[in-house]
Amino acid sequence: MVGNGHSEPPIKVTDWIAAFLAAQGVTHVYELVGGMITHLIDSLHRRGEIQIVSVRHEQAAAFAADAAGRITGVPGVAMATSGPGATNLLTGIGSCYFDSAPAVFITGQVNRHEQRGDRSIRQLGFQETDIVAMARPVTKATYAVDRPEDVPVAMEQAFTIATTGRPGPVLVDIPMDVQGSDVARAVPPRPSRTRAANAGDEAVQAALRTLSDAERPLILVGNGVRAAGTAELLRSFVDRVGVPVVNTLLAVDVMPYEHPLRIGLIGSYGNRWANQAIGHSDALLVLGSRLDIRQTGADVDAFKGERTIVHVDTEAGELNNRVPGCVAVESDLSPFLERALAALGPAAPSRRAQWLAELGELRTASPDTDELPDVAGINPNRFMHELSRASGSAGTYVADVGQHQQWAAQSLELGAHQRFLTSGGMGAMGYALPAALGAALATPGRPVVVIAGDGSFQLNIQELQTLVHLDLPVKLVVLNNRCHGMVRQFQETYFSGRYQSTLWGYSAPAFGRVAEAYGIPGATVEHPEDVPAALEGLWASPTGPFLLEVMIDTTANAYPKMAFGRPITEMEPFATPVGMEGT
Repeated sequence: MVGNGHSEPPIKVTDWIAAFLAAQGVTHVYELVGGMITHLIDSLHRRGEIQIVSVRHEQAAAFAADAAGRITGVPGVAMATSGPGATNLLTGIGSCYFDSAPAVFITGQVNRHEQRGDRSIRQLGFQETDIVAMARPVTKATYAVDRPEDVPVAMEQAFTIATTGRPGPVLVDIPMDVQGSDVARAVPPRPSRTRAANAGDEAVQAALRTLSDAERPLILVGNGVRAAGTAELLRSFVDRVGVPVVNTLLAVDVMPYEHPLRIGLIGSYGNRWANQAIGHSDALLVLGSRLDIRQTGADVDAFKGERTIVHVDTEAGELNNRVPGCVAVESDLSPFLERALAALGPAAPSRRAQWLAELGELRTASPDTDELPDVAGINPNRFMHELSRASGSAGTYVADVGQHQQWAAQSLELGAHQRFLTSGGMGAMGYALPAALGAALATPGRPVVVIAGDGSFQLNIQELQTLVHLDLPVKLVVLNNRCHGMVRQFQETYFSGRYQSTLWGYSAPAFGRVAEAYGIPGATVEHPEDVPAALEGLWASPTGPFLLEVMIDTTANAYPKMAFGRPITEMEPFATPVGMEGT
């Protein structure tokens, strides 16, 4: 029943929460059971509207909620018990915060009479931990609920805050005795998304004039386009203005691979021709990108150059932050793009044929598959192209963190309806497998492809059991170079090839045998000529899980890579860094 709440018959707090979550459009809640959330689990179970997904580690619950929130726009929900359960969520909470994923985390806390309060002691109740203080720096808001009547207010505000402006996570901590109490309040309907700021017509017109007046304009799209749910609007805008597009790591899926105006990935490991496109441009419209160091490089003066940069972002603090001198437009991307489309006339034939031809020549001169010309065995960039062509039915690719992440971002051929998820700002190894669970449950019937490295895959390998238990169509591709490759490459550049802890002292299991132990079929491929057959095996049963281990040369580097301290156009291995990178 919907109303103002004060005439409602009392119900148990956790029964109210279960009804509230269902009313907000939540379909799955991710958790690992613990004493302080048993009331919540029981209420969700008895109501029966929301599927309870039991993972094997709380970090996995957080990453699954991250993916669900990114794909659906409805905050992903994860729960954990007090103490270690709650603290195990923190990496995933931080990932949501840095990558603008809407999520609500509910933690159980010890009973109010078991809390230390103002006593000069470390802990009173068993597993009592101040998770609210720990999570505050990586959340949009936190709530330490102390009274039953405050639970509905906290939950309603949590869902509004998680989706308002730049999305992100909110944490609500509820003592166990509060969970078991009664509350009298109606369950509100799902609110509409609130926009943070709207661009004025003058700002929109100025941005359009910048593109129109330029001879070599570019549009740089970042994760804000996806966070705002404006990918389709962006594509319509691009088609109307006829301006080529480059993307950041978290916006790999915004423009389809085959779109004639899609240029490619920019940044630390960007496609060489895309970084060169930035260098050759005379105007840049930045939509929803923070312009952080992995996108611009350390030489921000060279990135800015003489070009006009119009920077549109919903968060004022990101404007003229690292790259000063931009034309700042504080606005949610939805109203900005809507006003821009309304101000534009019908699509006209492109008058920038020479600029597009120049970009095509840059791409032809330095294809991604030629960055490792002497690599032994399987070329990872070439493999990504082959994987893409074999995986047309996939709805989402989820990449873990490492060299494989960059090879995927450089070379995957994504269709218009395919998503690409990865941990960007947090850069959390172990993200892909649990995030794939959230992605698969958020897109029923659409297979998900995990792309992981041997090192990152081991961080949450226990979630293979969750995958089997749920029988989800997740295809696991593990690129095994027998080392922590990205840091090994860093050691090659800066530590004279002393590979401690990346190659020396590191090992990995036989992943096919591990998969077999979980009841997942698998195969290993070592030679380029065997890749087509291996990919046929990967998709032989489209609706079931499969693990394909792809052996990659240990010495293979992720190239090109921006030479730290130099302009974005100067990339390894042809340019050398002038200092040690700090990120």
